[in-house]
Amino acid sequence: MPKIVINRIQKTAKCYVEDLGNGIELEMVLIPRGSFMMGSPEDELERRDSESPQHLVNIQLCCMGKFPVTQAQWQAVAAMPQVNRELNPNPSNFKGANRPVEQVSWYDAVEFCSRLSQHTGRNYRLPSEAEWEYACRAGTTTPFHFGETITTDLANYDGTDGENNQWSGSYGQGPKGVYRQETTEVGSFGVANNFGLYDMHGNVWEWCLDDWHSNYEGAPTDGSAWFNSDKNLIDKTGQAMLRGGSWFGNPEICRSAYRNYYGRDSRYDNYFGFRVVCGVGITY
Repeated sequence: MPKIVINRIQKTAKCYVEDLGNGIELEMVLIPRGSFMMGSPEDELERRDSESPQHLVNIQLCCMGKFPVTQAQWQAVAAMPQVNRELNPNPSNFKGANRPVEQVSWYDAVEFCSRLSQHTGRNYRLPSEAEWEYACRAGTTTPFHFGETITTDLANYDGTDGENNQWSGSYGQGPKGVYRQETTEVGSFGVANNFGLYDMHGNVWEWCLDDWHSNYEGAPTDGSAWFNSDKNLIDKTGQAMLRGGSWFGNPEICRSAYRNYYGRDSRYDNYFGFRVVCGVGITY
């Protein structure tokens, strides 16, 4: 197998920090406006039909969480006044203040954003699926923002051929690796993409706003969330988008273009988390 070379380059990103109280902070990274080709090219290894057709999408300026929401951040916001629904202050299976929160439903994530918005006076929300992929790619067109392949030295996923994994533990020319069988602390691999975001591949699946669609026929091109019906989030039903892969999955599903979905009320799996966006132009 060819040798995999990992080059690390130090860059800076424009950020601001939201004070959640008691020393808990939420770091937000500026995502520049721009355009990108959403979806995967036909020759991408392990691509799915749901990732087509590729289409040009224009993304507006926004800020996105540097990391998936942590358990410490979740607990801080869960203690804020309720907006529409109660929140379990400690839902995660794999405990740790700096591990990502998991076992949260789409509705829980929306309530988190509502409480955070009410507390700060800023418009926090889940990212649209288009915003998420644009932010994950950060100007790249390869299967991963790292490049053509991925290793368990860079992300948390199942890199073995164990009983959990019906596919190979490697992707393309990449090596097999380890299976940690749990989440890792956010940012623990020390590898950000070109926008300064961490853990976009693996660790926990991340909820997006959009309704599930089986492909991109008729998808919006302005970066907005794609809804089948009304945009009143507390009344939404059905299946919502998940992106990014998880500690439980194989490398193929960690690709930038890979799309997953689940019922909005599901919170029983210990690999569903999220990160937030502070929107500038789009509100829901």
